[in-house]
This record gives sequence, C-alpha cells and structure tokens, in this order.
Amino acid sequence: MSSPTHPAFAPKRQRARARRRQSAFADRAALDDAFARLSPRVSPRGTPLVSVLIHGGVFALWITLFVRAFMLHGVVAWSVGIAYVIYDTLLLAFVTFKTLPLLKPRIDSPIDQSALPTLGVVVAAYNEAAVLPVTLKGLLEQTAAPAQIVIADDGSTDGTAALLAGEYGLIEPAEGQLSAPSSRFPSLRWLRVPHAGKARALNAAITALDTDIVLTVDADTRVEPDACAAMRRAFAAERELVAATGILTPLCAKDAAGRFFQWFQTYEYIRNFISRFAWMRADSLLLVSGAFACFRREALLTVGGFDPQCLVEDYELIHRLRRHAVESGLTWRVRVIGDARAHTDAPGTLASFLRQRRRWFAGFLQTQYWNRDITGNRRYGALGLLMMPVKAFDTLQPIYGLTAFALLLMFLFTGRLGVALSVSGVILAKIVVDLAFHLWSVHLYRRWTANRQGSHLSMAILAALAEPFSFQLLRHTGAALGWVHFLSGRRSWGAQQRTGLVANDGGGAGAP
Repeated sequence: MSSPTHPAFAPKRQRARARRRQSAFADRAALDDAFARLSPRVSPRGTPLVSVLIHGGVFALWITLFVRAFMLHGVVAWSVGIAYVIYDTLLLAFVTFKTLPLLKPRIDSPIDQSALPTLGVVVAAYNEAAVLPVTLKGLLEQTAAPAQIVIADDGSTDGTAALLAGEYGLIEPAEGQLSAPSSRFPSLRWLRVPHAGKARALNAAITALDTDIVLTVDADTRVEPDACAAMRRAFAAERELVAATGILTPLCAKDAAGRFFQWFQTYEYIRNFISRFAWMRADSLLLVSGAFACFRREALLTVGGFDPQCLVEDYELIHRLRRHAVESGLTWRVRVIGDARAHTDAPGTLASFLRQRRRWFAGFLQTQYWNRDITGNRRYGALGLLMMPVKAFDTLQPIYGLTAFALLLMFLFTGRLGVALSVSGVILAKIVVDLAFHLWSVHLYRRWTANRQGSHLSMAILAALAEPFSFQLLRHTGAALGWVHFLSGRRSWGAQQRTGLVANDGGGAGAP
C-alpha cells in the first residue's frame, strides 16, 4: 500500500495546500472588510454631548482645583490632591465589594470533554530569537497540547529563521505562507509575513488557523503547563465567552534595578488582576493582556481582528467586541481566568519602564478617543454609564497625581508648612487605605489563583508604604509622557530589551 509520502500523493497534498491558501486569503479579505465596517477609527461615530461634558468636566475640574492652590489656605489648597485621593479610594472600595465572592470556595461544574473547543496558539515575534525557546518550551510542554502553534514571524532580521529551522525542524516557508508542520513537533508551524507590526502578524495567523479558539502569547511570555487546558475549560463552560485573559506574573533581570521594578510590578499586577475580576463581575471588563489572552476565533473574524494603527491592539479589540455585541443584540462576555497563568518579561530599567508605560497610556488615549461615543451612553449599560466615565477620569488621573505631588513640594519650599502638615495627614490616611487594599488583594489573589509565589505579606506592606513616593510617581510620569506621545501623533517608542524571562528560566532556553 502506498504511504502518504509516496509521490502519487503529491498532487493531492498540493491541492489541499492550495485550498487552505485560498481559504486563508478569503478570511483575510473578510477580516479587512469587517474591520473597515466596525472600527470606530475608520468609521467614526461622532461625539455625543454627554461625552463632551464628562471628558470636559474632568479637565475643567483639574484646572479649577489647581488654581485653588494659589487662592486658598489650609488643606483645601491641596484640593487637586484630595480629589485624586477620593477618586482612587472610591475605586478601591468598589473593587473590594465586587471581589467578595473570591472569599467563597469555588465550585467547578463538570465539563464534557468532548465539548472542549480546539485551541490554537499564535506567537507574534519580531527579532525575539533570544526568548523564543523559553516561550516555545512552555507551549510544547502543556498538559493539554494545543492543536496548532503558529510562530507569526513579523519579518525578523535576527537569528529567528536559523533557530526555527535548526532547533525546531521547520522548513522556511515563502513570505505570506504557512510552513509544513515541524518534523520534531507536529503542532508547530511557521508563518512568515513582511514586517508590519504585531497586529498584522496576528491577523495573518488568525486566518491561517482553523481552531475554535485562539490563544495569543507574546514571544517573551512563558505559560504554565496547564494554561491551555484552563482556557479550553473556560470557553467550554460558557458559550458566550469571546475573550479571556489569564494571570500574568512579571519577571525582570536579577540586577538591582530589575529587582526594584519586579518588586513593585509584582504587587501592581496582583492588584490589577483583582481589579479586573471586579470589573468582570460588573460586566465591564475592557482590559485583557495581549501577552496571554484567548479569543473565540469566529468572534475575531466577525469584528475584523486587531487594529494595526493602535498602540495597544488588545485593549482596542475588546472595545470593538463589546460594541459589536451591543449593536447586534449579542450577549458576549469577557473574563479573567484565575487558573490560567503565565510569566512575562517586564521592564527592569527606568528607561524601558517609561517607554512601556508611555506606549500603554498613549494607546489607552487613542482607544478612549475613538470610542468616546460610548461614554455616558445608556445603550451600552454598565460599560457606557460606569466603566467609560471612569476611564474618562483615568485619562487625567496621572496629571492629577503629579500636580498634587508638585503642589506639596511647592508648599514645603515656600514655607507653607501648615498646609504641608495638613496634606501629610491626608497622605498618611491614604497610605493606610492602600495598605489595607494591598493585603486584601494579596489574600484574594492567593485564594483565587492558588499561587503564593512572590506575594509575601511583609513585602506587600513595604511596597504599600514606599510606592506613593517612588513607583507611583514613575507610573504617572510614564503616563504623562504618553500624553505627549498621543498629542504628537508619534508611532515609535523604541525597542525593549528582553532580560527577565531568560534570566529567570530555571530549565534553560533550549528546545525541549
């Protein structure tokens, strides 16, 4: 009997490959068409009066409170700082209330194994040869192996091609084509595309895949062994789930600067994922981590995939998914999955940290501007009436924070010691509140994720005490730079150095 490798089967294999290429081309055309129709950037929706009032009110309030510092005496001269403290404290109270269910034992319903969706993984990579082995090692050692793993090579010019060919047995495909499966790892494929950015690479891979759900993993992220299984269970349990983010833990270089940034970012990530759980319960979650996120492929194709012009393509995509769901009468959900975990390379130097936060905030401002019609819009429910107004305030929150700090310094250096003393009392009270929330978040995080690594209570206390005068100011500075980036319309932000993932990879960086 002839085997599939017999020459007689060659025409059949060629026809199958041709059909797959034609299907991918059709999907790409449909993706572009859907994006053009549904993107508020391409097809603006206008700016309702209520949105103008909300965004304008946040700016007018900042101007008013800033001017008061030069006209009033006592603690009220620091009104801009008091407004910042009140706003942030109200958010912490909201998150605390919404996360109370995490105190209860979780009961998982049994899932029919035959109903589990097929899962494909896309790793978009541009000159990531140094960290790709660590990422691929995590994916190839999954307890529930992905049906497909596609390396979307975004025109890399480093050693990526040699790595994929030499270490993973992949044959370099023509540009725009998907390679044959790896001779060593049958699920692994290589997609070469011209360098045009992460979003375009992801879109090309999405159309090349044929699985039910798609997991996007950054090339500097290592997923834990049961991450794919956890995502499959989540999507099987809820047919309305279209997007989900896993839990990320930051890793930095092991030098002094890296340890400083990893310490603060670890607790920042813990608080952020606890907050995402709260917004998920309010059916208003907008922020998923593109470094480790899963999507229902059909929904991605429906809304047009990722936006190549957005600095934070994952964040913008969730807005478009939610917008389409409301406008089409669909009940689509976005979740954060506590038992899907990964480690990701995080900035370990001041320069790289500020670059990252500048890009993140500029992309946030882009997305807020494009979706300004949702702010205050009753049609979008809690998203329009709660989340988007909160995001409107968040556009200027770092400016409020930096202004408050600058005014405190002004009071000290101009001899207004009475005002500075009163302000110190407010700051002390806020530190106590933040400390309580730090401890609450760490406790809930441990219960939710069953992960105690890096979440020491004593270190959380120290972080809460030190953060207002160090890391928090750096965050606000990066965001302020994001405003400059956004207003200037610049698209570049510099290359990031990948040092944390490899430095912390105990198993080595070689192929499994």
